[in-house]
Parts: sequence; C-alpha cells; structure tokens
Amino acid sequence: MSKKKVISFSDLGGFVFSTNENEDFSAFDKADEVALKREEQQLEAHFSNKGRGGKIVTVIKGFQGSETDLKALGKLLKNKCGVGGSVKEGEIIIQGNIRDKITKILETEGYKVKRVGG
Repeated sequence: MSKKKVISFSDLGGFVFSTNENEDFSAFDKADEVALKREEQQLEAHFSNKGRGGKIVTVIKGFQGSETDLKALGKLLKNKCGVGGSVKEGEIIIQGNIRDKITKILETEGYKVKRVGG
C-alpha cells in the first residue's frame, strides 16, 4: 500500500497542535468547504484522455460541498449513464466521452453545467 505525501498542513486532516491548555478549538470544528445549493453550483464537464493510457473519460470539476455529497453525485451519474467511474481529489471521473448525456442529467438535477474542451 502506498503512502500519501504530506504537502501542506491541510493534508493532515485538520490536526491542530497547541501547548496552550486554555485554547478554544471550536472554530476548527466547522467544515472548510461551504456547501452551495444545486442552483448555485458551477460545474464543468471536461473531456480527457491524458495520463490514462489513451482511455477517454469525462471529468466533472467545480463541485463545492462535502465529500459524501460528491460521492453521491458520482454514484448517481454512473448509475444513470450505465458506466464506471470514480471520485478522486474533488473530481468525478466517468468512463467515456458522454459529456452531453452527463450535462442533461446534471441540469435535470438542478446544477448549472458548462461543457469545456473539444
């Protein structure tokens, strides 16, 4: 199993180190990401084949919300399109160049979607 590199303090998952016993850490309990309503989301549907051995995928970028909401949206898209895919680093990756179909699905769900790329 490979280990992830720690590039910044945010990669530690919200750890706060302090020797002050009277420190109030309640400000750190709130989620960093602010979840926007579906109507306020600006999603982008990208076409990509780079770094994937020539395989064509559709990448959905720009989702702002919790990781569980992102995974639920990814699962919905995979089920409605009947294809595989994954959710990695804040992006939904769907197998195949099906941007038009994904755009229609997202728009019926209430999201604003922009088709990006050739």
